[in-house]
Amino acid sequence: MKDYLEIKEKLYKACLHFTNEKLTTVMNMMHSNKKALFSETKSSAGDKHETGRAMIQLEMEKLSGQLGEINLMDDVLKKMDYKKKSEVICLGSLIITDKINYYLAISAGKITIDTVHYFAISTNSPIGQQLLGKHIGGIIQFNNAKILIFF
Repeated sequence: MKDYLEIKEKLYKACLHFTNEKLTTVMNMMHSNKKALFSETKSSAGDKHETGRAMIQLEMEKLSGQLGEINLMDDVLKKMDYKKKSEVICLGSLIITDKINYYLAISAGKITIDTVHYFAISTNSPIGQQLLGKHIGGIIQFNNAKILIFF
């Protein structure tokens, strides 16, 4: 296995990239909706006009919620110190098990580094909750399977 801290740094950067991509997508959609809302304002097609405005407003509210979630993920990443190595699993830990490799950070899904797969999970996820506070060499029970923590 490559250097533990080097892998953690790459995983951290992948999570940052994930949040930046999501932020860019949401901001672009919000900009597009604002333009559409402005053009709907200039139009005067009666009920159709009001329905269009309402749909755009609903979409903007949904995007605003997504923006809030992205900001929360960004806050979690800012709290992390990927250079820290700990015997106890905590936020920012790289966890190597006999089944799957995890990075306890944000829910960013599967990240591949040098052909090795890792799953970025949050501390609020069911598996994240199980892993928190465990030690190297520990065993957890998850989805009717025993998982051995190697590293």
